[in-house]
Amino acid sequence: MAQIEESGRGRSSTVDVNIVPFIDLMSVLVIFLLITAVWSQVSIIQLGSSIYGKKNSEASAEPPPRAEVPFRLDVRPDGHKIVIGRQEILVAKLNGEYNLARLLNELKTIKSLYPDKEDAVITMNDEIEYVNLISAMDLTLQAGFPQVSISTAGGAL
Repeated sequence: MAQIEESGRGRSSTVDVNIVPFIDLMSVLVIFLLITAVWSQVSIIQLGSSIYGKKNSEASAEPPPRAEVPFRLDVRPDGHKIVIGRQEILVAKLNGEYNLARLLNELKTIKSLYPDKEDAVITMNDEIEYVNLISAMDLTLQAGFPQVSISTAGGAL
């Protein structure tokens, strides 16, 4: 409570500052900081656990284990492109439609060659319709790759 005291030398005042709003503000900021710190840590963990995020520090002549071979499926305007290791397989459109039967056969062939492989990355341009991404995801799951990641290529495909 504020008081004004009068004495022989003049007036002096004592003022108590209400710090409750400041404490409320600080508690909200602390909660916001904690929440954002957890989410940034989760995203760092996800990026670091990807096989594409690992750095191979040792230069060895041995090929990677069969489960560590990079596998990517590109959904492109002219069809699908499968990249497994250094091999590229093109699945062109048939009569203006994506050739999903041939794509499924190619994916099953890759699964038979790499039975331990469970992850796949699907990339696509922003121009491709969403339904084509979903059908590529469904076929990848049917072929036996349960760990599917999605990446947008922006226009680089």
